[in-house]
Amino acid sequence: MIELKIPGLGLIELEHLVCDVDGTLAVDGKLQDGLVRGLSVLKDRLSLHLLTADTHGKQEIIDRQLNIKAVRIQPGEEARQKAEYVLRLGAESVVALGHGANDAAMLKEARLGICVFSPEGVAVETLQAADLVMPDINSALDLLEKPLRIVASLRR
Repeated sequence: MIELKIPGLGLIELEHLVCDVDGTLAVDGKLQDGLVRGLSVLKDRLSLHLLTADTHGKQEIIDRQLNIKAVRIQPGEEARQKAEYVLRLGAESVVALGHGANDAAMLKEARLGICVFSPEGVAVETLQAADLVMPDINSALDLLEKPLRIVASLRR
């Protein structure tokens, strides 16, 4: 668990990390450099959940690399499926990472939504739904590893 005491927002207790895969963790079906280490550092504090439509058809390889089985999102209403997943976990305990239009609703539902800039771009609606915006996935994971950075950014 990651516990944050943020002036003006109160106590946030994060138990789950929900990540979009294509474009956020991986580009063109390949994990971004440094990602395995970044996620492994967090696994003792957060339960990791990967959501994917498997755009590039390489999710089985990514699953093996990360030693986790991603949840496959079915074609159609992808944004709703991702948001519902966050709600089933208990949105108040979720930090969600994404970049695409189908990630906006999950970032909005999560207690902490982080929009990650991607080589694929960032959907404006996802940017607007986020609590924080990070320049890349490794910076976002570093932020979770050093949560006082979150407090510094969100204090009111």
